[in-house]
Order: sequence, then C-alpha cells, then structure tokens
Amino acid sequence: MAKDITEKDVEEWFRKKFSEEWGKGCKKSKKETVYKNAGAGGLYCVGFIGAAVYYIQTATSFWDGVLGFLKACVWPAFLVHGLLKYLGL
Repeated sequence: MAKDITEKDVEEWFRKKFSEEWGKGCKKSKKETVYKNAGAGGLYCVGFIGAAVYYIQTATSFWDGVLGFLKACVWPAFLVHGLLKYLGL
C-alpha cells in the first residue's frame, strides 16, 4: 500500500533538498556548466555552415573562397558590427 504524502512531507523534502544545495555554496561542477551552456554551440555551427556556404558561393576565385571560409569562422563579429552600424552606435 502506498504512503499518503502530506504537506509536511513535501515541506521537509524541499527543506532538505535546498539546504543541501545552499550548503554546497552554489558550486557547480565543470560538467554541469558545460551541459547547461552547450545550446549556443549548435546555433554557432549552423551559422558557420550557412556563412561558409554563402561566402564560398559568392567567391570568384580560389583565394576569395579561402577568405570566405575565414570570414565564416568569425561571422558573429560581422553580425554584431552590422547591428551596431544599423543602430548608429
């Protein structure tokens, strides 16, 4: 037979859970930080591929294609520069 869970049980569980986390001093392991911040890597990868395809397609020579690949590596810098230029800052 299952035990009925009361408000006191829930309150006790929360108190125990949060007191353990507060006791750790909010330290996170490197692994937890990497997993929580990994979402932007996929966006950067898609942006890199898109920028590389664009710059290489518009290249008129081999060296323009190489330069396009290098530009694709730093596409966020071009994005921020264009945004700031648009905003007039």
